[in-house]
Amino acid sequence: MARKREYVVGLTAEQRHEMRRLVGSGRRSAREITRARILLMADAAAGGRSDGEISAALGVGRATVERVRKRFAEGGLEAAIRTRPQPPRPEKRVLDGRGEARLVTLACSKAPEGHERWTLDLLADKMVRLNYVSGVSRDTVRRVLKKTSLSLG
Repeated sequence: MARKREYVVGLTAEQRHEMRRLVGSGRRSAREITRARILLMADAAAGGRSDGEISAALGVGRATVERVRKRFAEGGLEAAIRTRPQPPRPEKRVLDGRGEARLVTLACSKAPEGHERWTLDLLADKMVRLNYVSGVSRDTVRRVLKKTSLSLG
């Protein structure tokens, strides 16, 4: 099995001082403080412990230590410490209030020809066919109907 590339952390005296100040102040997020501790323990000038030793000492996963080392080597101190902003996401809710109302109305209506009652898949397909939504999963339909305490049986 190929061994992962180990990134060497070499902090300057100024960076080391800043990391110690960050860890000692306790005024940052726990994640940032942990990353600063990782860098201090991984610093080659201070003995540079292995990933396994650091992860055991700080109670974090080995992959976390590897990621912090890599981010430091590729982007510097700020990139290793700071939390990166999350990428923009499309609108999370597939069904807004109006869509939920349409779904409940549809679920209360008569079942389609050849079916005794509505199923989650039938409701999801019908919502798409009626152009209420561009796509909806059966799980989304289930969650909406569960919120309404609607009994289909």
